[in-house]
Amino acid sequence: MATQMKKATPTAARIAHENLRIPGPVPLPDDILEVVGTQMMNHRGPEYADMLARMTANLKTVFMTGADAYFITSSGTGAMESAIVNTLSPGDKVVSLTIGFFGDRFGDIAKAHGADVTSMSFPAGQAVDTAALAKKLQELRGVKAVILTHNESSTGVANPLEEIAATVHANSDALILVDAVSSAAAMPIAVDAWGLDVVSTASQKAWIAPPGISMVTFSARAWKAYQNSKMPKYYFDIAQYRDYLKIGQPPFTPCLSAMYALEVSLKRIVDEGTENVFARHHSIAERCRSGAEKLGLKLFPDRKVASNTVTAIRVPDGIDGKALVARVRRDHGVVIGGGQGQMSGKIVRIGHMGWVEPSHIDSALAAIEMSIAATRAGK
Repeated sequence: MATQMKKATPTAARIAHENLRIPGPVPLPDDILEVVGTQMMNHRGPEYADMLARMTANLKTVFMTGADAYFITSSGTGAMESAIVNTLSPGDKVVSLTIGFFGDRFGDIAKAHGADVTSMSFPAGQAVDTAALAKKLQELRGVKAVILTHNESSTGVANPLEEIAATVHANSDALILVDAVSSAAAMPIAVDAWGLDVVSTASQKAWIAPPGISMVTFSARAWKAYQNSKMPKYYFDIAQYRDYLKIGQPPFTPCLSAMYALEVSLKRIVDEGTENVFARHHSIAERCRSGAEKLGLKLFPDRKVASNTVTAIRVPDGIDGKALVARVRRDHGVVIGGGQGQMSGKIVRIGHMGWVEPSHIDSALAAIEMSIAATRAGK
């Protein structure tokens, strides 16, 4: 007897009606959800090869690159690890630029694989100081790579990636390895024009797809470094992805459901036009920032470095940040992010990447306003 499909659980039904405003995974529109439920296919067959070819071409378009680009079944952290292990060897000098939780993680990955990491940490809420970076690169000799997070979603700060890349090129021959998990497909990343060697991202952010697929670009300089790389690698060995792409296949079983969704969303981004996509994200971010300020709330970062994918807001004095996040969800069905690491309880974060309607932002801000008022009233 055929197995009966189970009905949605009460938990699933409740979640379906919530306004998910965390910095990823992002909510998915109904038509993308339908694509996710598509029947499986042979990932060694011609249909998958055709899909992979289309997706690779569109991915390169979004990244403005003629360099290689690959899809890996993993989280964004897996893509970050692939950037490290495919270009470096134990003992290589690495400068890690960090402005928060995810910048710290990138440095930790490099350390875990034996790199000699010099960490340059900048105050939470601020971007990388390129003058300080230039000075550090002039002091050090033989730096093999500079690694950084483009958009630090833990603090709502966007690093000036183009300026940082120019600074690195002017003061060293170091590779530039970028974590663009929470920025790609929402903010411009000109891989070729800016001379970026490996850029890593993931499907569950501005790409409007479920978690499960990460993506990397790989430059000619990165391939040259690969020839000398001695860090252990197997699943993340980028040469396997290169070789299998030639025959239209992944080296390992892919997350097909996420790939189906990603194919659709990639095409939509290209069809809309990347400049239009970037402008749309800037516009919705401005709506969120201005809306928060109209409520008397204070942004955590300076506006000039504020992210276009996540807005970080200071928790008002006398308010428990963790309790605020919980109350906003319990009373209003809006799921916002809290602070991470040292920022825990000090800020709340509203995600606005991928599929975002103005009403999503307005209702999130209203929920925060009402929750703060109720807390102050002792209700």
